[in-house]
Amino acid sequence: MFSYRHAFHAGSHADILKHLTLIHLVEYLQEKPGALTLVDTHAGAGIYSLEDGFASVSKEAEGGIFRLMKYKEAGNPIPESVQNYLDYILAENIDRQLKTYPGSPFILARLLRPQDRIKLFELHPKEIDILRHNISELKQSKQIDIYSENSFNRLKGLLPPPSRRGLVLIDPSYEDKQDYRYLEVAMEEALQRFATGCYAIWYPVLSRRESAALPDRLKKIAGAYKRSWLHTELRVENAQGERRLQASGMFIINPPWTLEKHLAQALPTLTKALEINGGGQFILKSFEAKN
Repeated sequence: MFSYRHAFHAGSHADILKHLTLIHLVEYLQEKPGALTLVDTHAGAGIYSLEDGFASVSKEAEGGIFRLMKYKEAGNPIPESVQNYLDYILAENIDRQLKTYPGSPFILARLLRPQDRIKLFELHPKEIDILRHNISELKQSKQIDIYSENSFNRLKGLLPPPSRRGLVLIDPSYEDKQDYRYLEVAMEEALQRFATGCYAIWYPVLSRRESAALPDRLKKIAGAYKRSWLHTELRVENAQGERRLQASGMFIINPPWTLEKHLAQALPTLTKALEINGGGQFILKSFEAKN
């Protein structure tokens, strides 16, 4: 259960898809002045060195954020959506020299307005201590609550937030196959309590049955509550076997109307920049519920 450390995957193609989507969701929701509650169910350590530690072992950033930067530096045009994402990542680096990669907690913290609040969950006994230390260094730390609790069990107790405006990012490791079922139960409970919330679910695209079935199961859950959804996947490689993660997806319940256009601009560029041996492709689908 505690073998997973997000630092191994910091700056990977999966992080790029997740964080590019996350940034747009928050920026859209902040167009209204009302307070936002931002929940990250699996926060990790918050920020990661790309020069040493786990990230330097896995080198997943080489095929992710570094590859994307090289694509841009080669003179290839990139859309505003991708540049906006890069600006947030580079803002955490001195002189914009890419040496660290901010996880979702640090990206959310940089997006915070005075009226907003973040709720972070992490169960890993080592990661939680690192997360607490990293968050304590931020000027926004008083707006951030950290819980060493099972977020799947605790989430419904946070909903609906006082302002009735919120975004929930759900991104477990899925190393435990039960995470798929826990996620579905948590989503059903969340929608019962806070049907108008925005829910962003990240998942790995794997050959295992649970992974392949997840998007359709989430569509059914959204449909049961008459909620709109958006589904996207980014594949960078199409090789036999699963030595490393080749694709990941995001499923958004109650997406803003601008998200599909935002991703339609970004995904072709990400595919070209990150694909390996011509194996890049993407999926982008949406459904608008009629209430």
